[in-house]
Amino acid sequence: MRTWLRRSLWDLVPRDQRDTTAGLRRRQVVAMVTVLVGAALLGVSLRIEPGSVWFYPATFALAGVWVIGALASGRLHLGRILVRDELRRPVLAPFLIGSGMAAGFLVAAVALQPVPFVADQVTDVLDHAAEGSLALVAVVTVVNGIAEELFFRGTVYAAVPRRPVLVSTAAYTLTTVAAGNLLLVVAALVLGLVVGLERRASGGILGPAITHVTWALAMLFGLPLVFS
Repeated sequence: MRTWLRRSLWDLVPRDQRDTTAGLRRRQVVAMVTVLVGAALLGVSLRIEPGSVWFYPATFALAGVWVIGALASGRLHLGRILVRDELRRPVLAPFLIGSGMAAGFLVAAVALQPVPFVADQVTDVLDHAAEGSLALVAVVTVVNGIAEELFFRGTVYAAVPRRPVLVSTAAYTLTTVAAGNLLLVVAALVLGLVVGLERRASGGILGPAITHVTWALAMLFGLPLVFS
């Protein structure tokens, strides 16, 4: 376990993904503009009344902002990690990392469930699933998880020459502040750091996307069991 975890989060695989000077500047400009637009739209979408039909168009529009920003910034990479002495696309390891993170969050949720502030914060996040269509919220969760990784671990990470893990995590966390929910901000910080390390190790966005979606779906279906 220690070996695959190290290879997933720490050991760097060979890659040559350097941008030209002009390409790097384009990424940086696109990243700044997209973060501002996305943060504003995120704040709007999460403040829509639970059960409103406008929640779904707003959240899909947000995913569209992240995807457009990612594609407009330049080339993206899927990445590889070392598996049994061969470079392969990261699939199983990111899924296990996402599952492990979700288990840790759910254990923490059980411990903090009696705290009114925590219960209120979680309820605010889950109200859209409770009042609307759980299936649609699950689709929104998957689509936005992938879109966020395309942008934050694709565009933002590649736009930062130094300390990209910390900078991309900070950008993701600060963007989440627009949602006005402290628990979401804390979750974004932890998740951002883990998937940032996956991006650093693998050189691509596939691992981060799988971890993000796995964690998010587990939280979507697991938290209501804790706070029911």
